[in-house]
Amino acid sequence: MKYQKPNFFWYGIARMASWFVATFLFKRKFLRNEIKNVKGPYVVIANHQAMLDFVNLIGATPRRMSFVISKSFFSSLPIQGIMRKMGLIPKQQFQTTADDLKKMKRVIDAGSPLVIYPAGLMCEDGLSTPIPAATYKFLKWLNADVYVARTQGTYFVMPKWARGNRPGRTYMDIYKLFSREQLERMDISSIREKTDEALLYDAYREQEQLRAKYRSNQNIEGLENVLYQCPECGEEFSTEVVDGSTIRCSKCGFARKCDEYGFLAQPEEPWRYVSDWSRWIYEELKKRVLAGEEDRLSAQAQIKMVDPKKHKFCTVGEGVVELSKGQFRIDGRIGGEEVHLTVPAGNIPTLPFSPGKHLEIQHGGDIYRCVFQDGHLVMKFINLLKIFYELTQEMAKA
Repeated sequence: MKYQKPNFFWYGIARMASWFVATFLFKRKFLRNEIKNVKGPYVVIANHQAMLDFVNLIGATPRRMSFVISKSFFSSLPIQGIMRKMGLIPKQQFQTTADDLKKMKRVIDAGSPLVIYPAGLMCEDGLSTPIPAATYKFLKWLNADVYVARTQGTYFVMPKWARGNRPGRTYMDIYKLFSREQLERMDISSIREKTDEALLYDAYREQEQLRAKYRSNQNIEGLENVLYQCPECGEEFSTEVVDGSTIRCSKCGFARKCDEYGFLAQPEEPWRYVSDWSRWIYEELKKRVLAGEEDRLSAQAQIKMVDPKKHKFCTVGEGVVELSKGQFRIDGRIGGEEVHLTVPAGNIPTLPFSPGKHLEIQHGGDIYRCVFQDGHLVMKFINLLKIFYELTQEMAKA
């Protein structure tokens, strides 16, 4: 199958729509834009803070770029024909098949630009999602110049845990990270170091420098699904948001009130950053995993899958979802039949999810959206999966 250049008409429509969103929602400002007039093939790697980060990038160059997007997102929209004409490349997140690699390499071989978001997911707490280890070899294998498109501020415009959008100033910095010749000479560890430095971020520490205000920034309803453990008494699932802007522990009364910049405390006070609180929850769970106190987690869930005719997720059954080191299990009924499904998870850094609602388990070409009866457990599942992945990577290096 040959490379198909994005359709001029549909790509143009998408570019115009994106300009309005980038201008009026994200209020985007370019710091640098080094791809504006670049010819020939190149790869753009971008950090991922918000669901619509791509709208800030699509108009950065008059050339038509091929974007790699989530297969889950692609499959659940009723405009797949148009998206194909736009040159979008759908793939399972954190899983890359030989066919996926061929599709992406065809773009480069055709002399065109390719855009990928290595982290795969927008962040839920202002901290970067882990970058899969295969990314660095992939960049070297593509054999093309690599540019970084680094965005700041979009996390606060579209927090993953919140409802609605919060317009405000964001910034995009696009610059060359590697030339093709540099990549040929570099080893994988050097590529990893420089790529991580360019892509990884803490949105709250960046906000200390930006000091940008976003509409309704003090409304933190939904954040309790991310910050589910109290840092004062250690109780899990005891946090709640009161009066829209204060997160409080219902057991001990510990509380933090969000200010207009998104901070939870004054400078130098503990738990000023949501990212620090979230990281503390992660590290506390990791300690319990290493001590052998927690090695599995289970939850009752409704199971949904994409209906190819309706182009949306529809309920197909229910069951128990369990995560243990190295695997997920789904035991229940799907499509009227009893299932006992095991999905390897040792090399998966994280999964698509919505805090307080669901996570998506990918197996081959299938996507199982698991809507938890107790939504509080979703974030703990994701943290546990990240911990298992981190320990697996540490063992591989030992």
